[in-house]
Amino acid sequence: MGTRRSPWTTVPMAVAALVAAALLGQARCATATGAQAGRKQPGKSPVKVFILAGQSNMEGQAVADLDGKDYNGGRGTLAYLLRDPARSAVFRHLQDDAAQWTVRQDVWVRYKPEEGPVKAGPLTLGFTVYGGKHHFGPELQFGHVMGDLLGNQVLLIKTAWGGKSLYQDYRPPSSGGAVGPYYTKMIAEVREALTNLKGDFPGYDGRSYQLAGLVWYQGWNDGCDPRHAVPEYELNLVNLIKDVRKELKAPKLPVVIGELTGPWVTAPGEWADLRRAQASAATRPEFRGNVLFVPTHDFVRKPEDSPCPGHGHHEFANAETYFLVGNALAEGMKRLITKGTSGSLH
Repeated sequence: MGTRRSPWTTVPMAVAALVAAALLGQARCATATGAQAGRKQPGKSPVKVFILAGQSNMEGQAVADLDGKDYNGGRGTLAYLLRDPARSAVFRHLQDDAAQWTVRQDVWVRYKPEEGPVKAGPLTLGFTVYGGKHHFGPELQFGHVMGDLLGNQVLLIKTAWGGKSLYQDYRPPSSGGAVGPYYTKMIAEVREALTNLKGDFPGYDGRSYQLAGLVWYQGWNDGCDPRHAVPEYELNLVNLIKDVRKELKAPKLPVVIGELTGPWVTAPGEWADLRRAQASAATRPEFRGNVLFVPTHDFVRKPEDSPCPGHGHHEFANAETYFLVGNALAEGMKRLITKGTSGSLH
């Protein structure tokens, strides 16, 4: 993402404690059946396909188990959270009895980094721009919630690149001007993934799939351009949703817009304007019942309690933040799809 930094905005400790308790309680309810769901028979058609799009926070910057001086002694990693008796129960489904990261066969993930081969396989850690299984993004908990909810096989198609704006890089056709190259790449990657389902996932029975939802989690680079990108953000996002639906022939595709998180609970200036633009896009009358804005600002953790205190643009790489963002995005999607809104069957 960009290089701009903003200071951590503090909140009263009592308020922070109440918010954290409420959020962790919600996450615990959402994941309580994860272990049982992981034993479901995988591969059932139609495969429910979710597109997870955005920039580097969607790529996945959360640190799972790295420590040492480069990672603040491991504070705020997933392994650190699992060692905390007060919080470990929330994350327990992410490790098996042998303390290995859980692999969930009824949820597949496909991610094509800008450099390197396609990563495709069952849900676990490691579907990020980094090697190994030491990082994750919102897809991890999003996939667990969707897997718990749905009896079908779930496929998450991640299309995300660092440092990309909606104003230029993802610019949709309906906004006029040059179509953003990463808008074009996003559509191409989704089509490639759907065309190559059997090649990427041999367990696919070849019968059918259904576009079940789109998650949009992006915004930092637009916030770095308050003169041009922020005033256009709402309209560009509305156009992106409409254009993606048209391209994929899914006119009522459920869409969740994740709030720009960043390093703040209360965002300053143009960053607050951008968050309002994201929320406003979801309230358009034509989107009633099938587009939802999901706040994420309460999931920000302090830099000193995080693996990368200098990376505010990546939410300090805090594992709890990314877990709770993924959970909230999934809960938002659950609200939409349980209303009966769905994409096209193929």
